[in-house]
Amino acid sequence: MRVLVTRPAHSAEKTAQRLRDMGHEPLLLPLRQPVHDSTAAAAALARTSGAIAVTSAEAVRVLSALGEQLRPHFARPLFAVGETTAEAARSLGFGSVASSTGNGRDLAELVGAQAADGLLYLAGTPRAETFEAGLRQRGIGFSVAECYRMQPVVPGQAEIEAIFAGGRPDAVLFYSRQTADDFFGVAELRLALREESGIRLLCLSEAVAQAIPAALKKNAAIAPMPDEKSLLSLL
Repeated sequence: MRVLVTRPAHSAEKTAQRLRDMGHEPLLLPLRQPVHDSTAAAAALARTSGAIAVTSAEAVRVLSALGEQLRPHFARPLFAVGETTAEAARSLGFGSVASSTGNGRDLAELVGAQAADGLLYLAGTPRAETFEAGLRQRGIGFSVAECYRMQPVVPGQAEIEAIFAGGRPDAVLFYSRQTADDFFGVAELRLALREESGIRLLCLSEAVAQAIPAALKKNAAIAPMPDEKSLLSLL
């Protein structure tokens, strides 16, 4: 099966290897690229002392650039969305890491259960605000440091033609609402996925699936859990 991956390049390479291991042919078309602000992360860590929360492994990659500056913070509790992000934090050196199995709303519930007031959220932009809304709903005090930005990448005509040169993909993987919006905002890609094409549109969550145009909803499927293992199980 030919599978189009729309993740940023760093993450897409790992996904591509997983797809090869499953016997599929990955096609990579990154539609966002991260721009890190490690200075903002360092400043936020220096002025806080409580627990840390991350909703993406991208935030952990920002922290990895801090080197020895990060060492004094390894004892702070860290909350993460998903075991993949949690494991990245452990590998970096954090000793007390807890993860939610769902989305930002589930992470807020986990933070609330552990009474982690005075939380530092190392966030990206743009982002869904379900985690922050969940914290406010529970009366949990927190601060936000935007330490990375997901910048759109508009694919060129030649890049799009190369993707479709060997025939249409059998499936497209969508990991975020923003990326799905980016995809359908490119006329050539939107036309390639017209209703009769039958290309499957596999979405990490219900929020991601909301970006699928109404005419293509019948080709869409949502992962049973918002993680890559569940998403790839749809293939």
